[in-house]
Amino acid sequence: MLLLIDNYDSFTFNLVQRLGELDRALDLRVVRNDELTVDQIAALAPPPTHLIISPGPCGPREAGVSVELVRRLGGRVPILGVCLGHQCIADAHGLVVRRHTPPVHGKPALIHHVGRGIFASLPSPFEAARYHSLIVDPDSIDTAGWRVSAWTDEPDGQRIVMALERRWPPDQTAAGLGAPLIGVQFHPESYLTPRGHTLLENFLDLRPSAEIAPSARAAR
Repeated sequence: MLLLIDNYDSFTFNLVQRLGELDRALDLRVVRNDELTVDQIAALAPPPTHLIISPGPCGPREAGVSVELVRRLGGRVPILGVCLGHQCIADAHGLVVRRHTPPVHGKPALIHHVGRGIFASLPSPFEAARYHSLIVDPDSIDTAGWRVSAWTDEPDGQRIVMALERRWPPDQTAAGLGAPLIGVQFHPESYLTPRGHTLLENFLDLRPSAEIAPSARAAR
């Protein structure tokens, strides 16, 4: 079961639509961020095999169960955070989420990436939509624990983190953790992200594993 946490945002419906367009049978359940407790979500039957945390109009501290859910299920099932969901992943692990000046709303950007995991078979750069006023502060990212897997360069020279992947330490992978934990600041569900379906397909191909490396698909 694919569980989608809705942070009361219209982009959630775009995610549902784009997921529905994929050529696969999905058992998709959408739950609002205050509809169930973390304990209730952890006890769902069947349990979620994948978790997506949606965009939203606020910050991580106003995102209901999202941050605590990352802490509880992170490393146990593949998790993808989109925009606010990305920021919730960062906040859950003590990274700094701060204002970005100026805000970016409804603008395409060129996304450069590492070419693996959810970015397999995507060109680098590719075009994606940005709608956000918050970012993960790059100075707060511990590179021993995180991999910056995508970025964009602003006209003023700033390099903005567009995707993060958790690097699980050996003691946690030995304890059975290590499922992919990934956040993207851009919006794969937007019409301004023509190749967003490829990224979502790649995410659904991920399995609980310390290595984020699904088989490369043919370019779509």
